Amino acid sequence: MVIYLIREKGIAKNLQMRILSLLILLPILGYEDQKQVTTEETKAIAEEAYIYAYPMLDNYKTLYGYAIWEESPVFVAPLNILFNSTELRTPQDTEVVRPNNDTYYSSAIMDLRREPLVLSVPSITDERYYSFQLIDLFTHNFDYIGTRKTGFEAGNYLIAGPNWEGEKPDGINKVVRTETNLGLALARTQVYGLSDEDNAQEVMSGYDLQPLSSFLGTEAPPEPAALSFPPYSPEKVKSVEFISYLNFLLGTVKPHPSEIALLERFAKIGIGPGEPFDVESLSLETKGAIEAGIAEAQEKIVAEMANLGEQKNGWMLVSGSFGNREFMQGKYLRRAAAAMFGIYGNDLEEAFYPEATVDADGDELDGSKYKYLLHFDADRLPPVKAFWSLTMYKLPEQLLIDNEIDRYKIGGATEDLKYNNDGSLDIYIQKDDPG
Repeated sequence: MVIYLIREKGIAKNLQMRILSLLILLPILGYEDQKQVTTEETKAIAEEAYIYAYPMLDNYKTLYGYAIWEESPVFVAPLNILFNSTELRTPQDTEVVRPNNDTYYSSAIMDLRREPLVLSVPSITDERYYSFQLIDLFTHNFDYIGTRKTGFEAGNYLIAGPNWEGEKPDGINKVVRTETNLGLALARTQVYGLSDEDNAQEVMSGYDLQPLSSFLGTEAPPEPAALSFPPYSPEKVKSVEFISYLNFLLGTVKPHPSEIALLERFAKIGIGPGEPFDVESLSLETKGAIEAGIAEAQEKIVAEMANLGEQKNGWMLVSGSFGNREFMQGKYLRRAAAAMFGIYGNDLEEAFYPEATVDADGDELDGSKYKYLLHFDADRLPPVKAFWSLTMYKLPEQLLIDNEIDRYKIGGATEDLKYNNDGSLDIYIQKDDPG
């Protein structure tokens, strides 16, 4: 809504009344505008908004469980504290889909409202792969620190939120900016095998995350107002209540210029940064329209997962589904499907994710009925600079499968890997011991 203030001759008293009239009129106009939204438009907006919100909602599940709800079974550390996990992922780890069993994970849920954080990494002397994937609230990968992006040198990297206006301090290698005040630093440190665990842990001991004031030895800025994090509910995020979560999360970000019009459209059904949302105030017709929009959004997200990459030889070669704001701009359905497929996926430059759910005949993989063989010719082993691995997940959970030999992946770094006489490699995938 645009309001034009026309300059007229008049005494101050009249001018005050004109302004007062506008202040009274605006809420009434907004209310009337909202009442005029049709049922079909409400449904369409809800569908569009849910697709937009889905990655943020799934991200919030991790954020809330990892750093806010201390009774959570997956709680690891408060906000802005870096936690190093010194155990490889197993079937008991259920908080994130499609985990790998090749690296140790480190993580920190970042709150950048008060001041930037400084992430420090050590010098890597054994060419071990590591990466800190920096993820914003939308699930954009806004930058990387690690082997590929910054090399093996030690360094200090400043991570700043949307409201910080400082200059790069001395001792900082690079300033990394993000448009959201809440985010995730997710690190992966390669482990070559059980005999290498101590070496990997020594590398991790050199990681550090601290406020900028602590790094500089200066006084910290004033504490911002505490955020009232809404308790995460799997049921509520799939219902009309998703708007409550979205409004809270939008209140912690700087709106992107390209999305101003989109957010104005969403406002027609009660979506707005930091705005309260009362589901009880909705009419049954409006509530039903929003629920119908959510249902269609969920169907579209599931369907889009089949389009995340090229289909070739029974494999889906996932690409173009994870990236920074510029790369993912406007790809809201793709972003949502990628989050459902495997949230926190890496950019293609960092990792490549081929996946198979069918065999050579096109039938669905079923380990309870069949035995499978994956063959690599000697000259067709995965061409990688760090490592490759084949991991088996159970569906639909997309989690590691419990087994009696505790083997969840086979890869180039697997100990005692046996190649055929011609240099080729056969991997047996079955529930029975191949002998």
